[in-house]
Amino acid sequence: MMKNNLLKSLIAIALLSVHTGCKDEVELPDQPLSNYMQIYMPQAVNSPVNKTLSVAQEPQVLIYGANFGGQDYPEQDIPVKFVVDPALVTAYNTANNTNYELLPASAYTLSSTEAVIPKGKLTTGPLKIAVKTTGTDAVPLFKTFLLPVSISGTDFKVNESLRTTLFVVKVQPNFADYPNYDRTSWKIAAFSSQEAEGEGANNGRAVFVLDGNISTYWHSQWKNGNPGPPHSLTIDMGEVKTLHGINATARQVDGNGKPNQVSIETSTDNVTWKVSGAFNLAATKDAQKQFLSAFVPARYFRFVVISAYGSTNVHLAELGAF
Repeated sequence: MMKNNLLKSLIAIALLSVHTGCKDEVELPDQPLSNYMQIYMPQAVNSPVNKTLSVAQEPQVLIYGANFGGQDYPEQDIPVKFVVDPALVTAYNTANNTNYELLPASAYTLSSTEAVIPKGKLTTGPLKIAVKTTGTDAVPLFKTFLLPVSISGTDFKVNESLRTTLFVVKVQPNFADYPNYDRTSWKIAAFSSQEAEGEGANNGRAVFVLDGNISTYWHSQWKNGNPGPPHSLTIDMGEVKTLHGINATARQVDGNGKPNQVSIETSTDNVTWKVSGAFNLAATKDAQKQFLSAFVPARYFRFVVISAYGSTNVHLAELGAF
């Protein structure tokens, strides 16, 4: 009897599986297959494409091209043209509250403004934008530009959301070419505040950013006063140097208080000052190097923390320059 019941159960399960395994037929809307066949720029999938290019004798290269998307493969050659439309820079700036300029036409060359997706193939293959980073007509250093490259002049249907690739381009030198300056004779010329008591005898004070020890740190005041940002440290390098950038190492703990938005001011006499750079540091314990917006002569520089991560206080382990 038990065997019969088991057999009946297995048969029932098998029949249920057959029933549930059969899908109902679904009729898709009647529309031309061509509606699903489109061409697009694969680089536009990740647009805007941010590129920081190195200074080099040879042109630096950006890649563009067009792909075919849809069922099967193209049954005929698909001619494709590419164009740079300056109006798209204005449109992007308006939509995103940015102020990028168009990458100067003299600073780059498109390998071709015309290409073909061959019959039976899915792509034009990679085309190249050669960008000058040195010499006459090179892209100016440290300034960010926008280059919109679009599919144009084709009779084939284009995926409008992937018609244009926006390249955000910036050129800067290699950090490796700019070693850190020796800090042996450097002094703290001024500071906005420091925690002289609450962090212990060997922490909290501004001088600890110059001691070469990442385990010690400067901390803005929090005991018997708690001034908010901006916080600042002013460094006297002892002599006028060409200041290319700064390097900063955060306090070696997790949590809030690491510098975020930073401005660098420079001076040759500790009287007349100018802003020479602005950037955001990452919330990391690693050493970070940042170029100024231009190379400037300076004896003094002021590290101004406009905001810190998750706190109105700030702390810093080491501060240097190159």
